[in-house]
Amino acid sequence: MAAPLVLVVLAAVTVRAALYRSSLAAFIAERVEVASPLNAWKRVVEGLALLDLGVSPYSGAIFHETPLIIYLFHFLIEYAELVFMITDVLTAVALYLAIQDFNKVVFKKQKLLIELDKYAPDVAELIQTPMEMHYIPLKVALFYLLNPYTVMSCVAKSTCAINNSVIAFFILATIKGSAFLSAVFLALATYQSLYPLTLFAPALLYLLQRQFIPIKLKSKSFWLYTMQYASLYLCSLVVIICLSFFLLNSWDFIPSVYGFILSVPDLTPNIGLFWYFFAEMFEHFSLFFVCVFQINVFFYTIPLAIKLKEHPVFFLFVQLAIISIFKSYPTVGDVALYMAFLPVWSHLYRFLRNIFILSCVLIFCSFLFPVLWHLWIYAGSANSNFYYAITLTFNIGQILLVSDYFYAFLRREYYLTHGLHLTRQDGTEAMLVLK
Repeated sequence: MAAPLVLVVLAAVTVRAALYRSSLAAFIAERVEVASPLNAWKRVVEGLALLDLGVSPYSGAIFHETPLIIYLFHFLIEYAELVFMITDVLTAVALYLAIQDFNKVVFKKQKLLIELDKYAPDVAELIQTPMEMHYIPLKVALFYLLNPYTVMSCVAKSTCAINNSVIAFFILATIKGSAFLSAVFLALATYQSLYPLTLFAPALLYLLQRQFIPIKLKSKSFWLYTMQYASLYLCSLVVIICLSFFLLNSWDFIPSVYGFILSVPDLTPNIGLFWYFFAEMFEHFSLFFVCVFQINVFFYTIPLAIKLKEHPVFFLFVQLAIISIFKSYPTVGDVALYMAFLPVWSHLYRFLRNIFILSCVLIFCSFLFPVLWHLWIYAGSANSNFYYAITLTFNIGQILLVSDYFYAFLRREYYLTHGLHLTRQDGTEAMLVLK
């Protein structure tokens, strides 16, 4: 499997290197779908210029990245293109290794449940075989490295690529069962963009499963392990934040980074749901609705944790999708990360209801983004309503896609335990309906 992975990596690096040397690089870097006020490369360059002049990069309203990022590129600015290509490759390799280990766990769990007669007798066709699972890690790496969204983020030098890499290593550490590294990378991901805080729940559930600790609120071992993992996470986060303070000798980065993410003061158009809504809103209502919008990212965590407590990796996938849809400054790079997991759920395809239509919606929206932007900004023959309409369609498409996978996942789990051929009490054929 190593040889195909190397070929995928070489192809991905070649595509990126070619685009870096083309005239498209400047065009892609300016696209609002690819770069946001949080992660745009030109803002990083502005912050570096201020730092070189001995001025705090957070003294203005331009730079909103974390101190660790600016000090990283302070030393590697000459090799920025190489850094972003290596970052993408590391992300893909981390996802490849994570899914490789996850498949082994799934296969062992399936084997155990079959031996214990937990599955219905007529569901052999729903059981994943080693042959089916063999190429899934490679497909995940392929889906990430050669996804146009990922390629554009890399070419634009959006720091979203670095955030994705940190999250990928967090996933790898979690699936490997390393609580310490999982907590450290989760703290680093939270430090970078705040929203990965919601990934604490699926990570904890997976680690509890690895330790064979029952997920029961009355269990002492459950609370002990939860406190240990939470302590590791919080201590790591405090250390990283303190390190940032020592680098800058100032706490200015906290309102400039996290205050900026939560209060959404910059209403530059993007593929998210915030900018148009708050541009049209009266000022005295904005605080209330900012809170309502921000709660969306965190609101679904507890109900999903209850419903998917036995399936934390699928929970993690859904949570990544929710973050990419409802965060305040999303880009296509965020979408690319959760889409890389779609091959992992290839066994759900038979239960998906609208996959073709939703795929077409997302593809057409991707092509229409630059068209409607041009009509609005340059041609003047459209207005912001046109661009927001396609943004709204794109996000509705994502929501329906994740909902479709969620429905398919629950349906398959029900069939595994109750059988494919459901009957009513009178012996007639029954239909499964998700409510």
